[in-house]
Amino acid sequence: MPAPDDVPVFVISVAAELAGMHPQTLRQYDRLGLVSPQRTRGRGRRYSLRDVATLREVQRLSQDEGINLQGIKRILALETEVERLRQQVDLLRSVADPGRRVFAAGPEGEVVAVPRGHRPARITSTGALVVWRPSAYREG
Repeated sequence: MPAPDDVPVFVISVAAELAGMHPQTLRQYDRLGLVSPQRTRGRGRRYSLRDVATLREVQRLSQDEGINLQGIKRILALETEVERLRQQVDLLRSVADPGRRVFAAGPEGEVVAVPRGHRPARITSTGALVVWRPSAYREG
């Protein structure tokens, strides 16, 4: 289920009014790929609150910052990529769970995660076991 800000509910005239633009401007931005509204079965555009916020940002960058539309398109793409990478970092941090995971050497010398509550088995012929517990993650 989409987030409330992503639900496509506004027809082009309403979205244009909310963004302070002419509907033809929204059509042009759609053709350029600056905003991609959802489509109805009859191919009508439906805009979400997130789309309206993007339109306002496009207008701000264009009018206040003097950035051309190709530059704005690149900025929006980079912001999307940054958000995707932030989500990936959050996921990786949750998987690593610093300070709570234990890592040991596998049979071929590879690093393996040991599930919480389990002890690593002795895997070498000498009975040696290598265990590593990461310290808490520190930014900086």
